[in-house]
Amino acid sequence: MHIVDPSVVCGERVEIGHFTVIEANVKIGNDVKIGHRVTIHEGTVIGDGVTIADGAVLGKPPKPAKTSTVKLSGELPPLVIGDHCTIGANAVIYRGATIGAYTLIADLASVRENVQIGQYVIVGRGVCIENHVQIGDRTKIQSNSYITAYTTLEDHVFIAPCVTTTNDNYMGRTEERFAKIKGATVKRGARVGGGAILLPGVTVAEETFVAAGALVTKDTEPRTVVKGFPARFSKMVDERELL
Repeated sequence: MHIVDPSVVCGERVEIGHFTVIEANVKIGNDVKIGHRVTIHEGTVIGDGVTIADGAVLGKPPKPAKTSTVKLSGELPPLVIGDHCTIGANAVIYRGATIGAYTLIADLASVRENVQIGQYVIVGRGVCIENHVQIGDRTKIQSNSYITAYTTLEDHVFIAPCVTTTNDNYMGRTEERFAKIKGATVKRGARVGGGAILLPGVTVAEETFVAAGALVTKDTEPRTVVKGFPARFSKMVDERELL
């Protein structure tokens, strides 16, 4: 059995698994497949051809702690999931996010509120995307990476597994941090290798290649390879590898 509020607008050929709960004013497109034990919170909008795996939670209202750095301001709009997206098992996507068409949010990934994700994006298993993040089209974020609040990833960016982004130079010890909190900006076509760390506010320029394990402490130049701890210029990117 499942529980569907009478106000839900449901398209044609929608499949709903066992023990799924769909709250009020949810809109579901045509040809949608919803697995078992899924929770879809109030007002969520789901496009055509979407597949939602078992245990996913969609449109979850955020409840930040009193000590959270990022505060809520005003009522959030509903979660919107574009056409032909795939949502993995036990993924959690919060209210106030927008997911573009043909995007994959893999198993155990989480996407917080005030996040904009473009089309044809891959968000890998166990990835955590915090609030106020912008992600462009055809970007790939591999398993277990952490995308902190106020980060921007432009189009065609590649983030390898276990990359960490940061946004706070004060580590929560002064009020000054609230005025200066800022994540990294990764420009179009840049690639960041496995286990790399991007410090607050750095810009990874277009088509930069950040080597695995690098610590990026300052802005990079376009089309350069940087590596090391801290990361330094190594060579220019091979022209055959440019977009």
